[in-house]
Amino acid sequence: GPLERRRCLYLHTGRACCQMVEVLLAVLILVCSSVSCGSAGGYTGLPALGGIYYYQYGGAYSGFSGADGERAQQLDQRFYLLKLPIARAAMAVGGCLLVFPCVLILVGVLRVPWHFPAWLLIECTLYIVIAVGTVPALYYFLHSLLSTYNSSVCKEREQLYQSKGYQGFWCSLHGTEIAAGLLGCMAAMAYLLSAGLAVRDYRAAHEQKQKPLQL
Repeated sequence: GPLERRRCLYLHTGRACCQMVEVLLAVLILVCSSVSCGSAGGYTGLPALGGIYYYQYGGAYSGFSGADGERAQQLDQRFYLLKLPIARAAMAVGGCLLVFPCVLILVGVLRVPWHFPAWLLIECTLYIVIAVGTVPALYYFLHSLLSTYNSSVCKEREQLYQSKGYQGFWCSLHGTEIAAGLLGCMAAMAYLLSAGLAVRDYRAAHEQKQKPLQL
């Protein structure tokens, strides 16, 4: 009925569009973080193949065998454990950033801000806090990754793989990790924009509420 139509109209507002963009950015952050965490990586011994080690990203290779293969496997596992807390923290933040705009979309569809305009000020405050908090979170994320790549484990792993002619094991930020940082910056800007829209909608709702009293 008319109530359902009024609720659907919220999805066409600027604030709802920003919130849907925030949902998309949070999903992309989650995907990039999960790729960074991914799996233990490296070579896993396959006794049936005799001295051949299987690399998860591309088939069986015979470049590693014996002590070199075991060393490569140990370095992969240690490197994975170094990156795991960072990736999990990024995934947790991405999950929270995904839930937050989803809740606000539901609140908007239920027309809570119309009945309680003060909610928009609370929403604005939360957006500003999250946008400001995103800056140190991004710094910690990138700083921790760079520390991991500068570790002796990563350096030894890189040299070992390069000695066998394998590429792609450089101790530097990967594309998905750079993308996660850029997506975090975009999300912070989207939150600031949503905060401004929340203030604008609060003024509009407050003026609309005052009209019957003035009449």
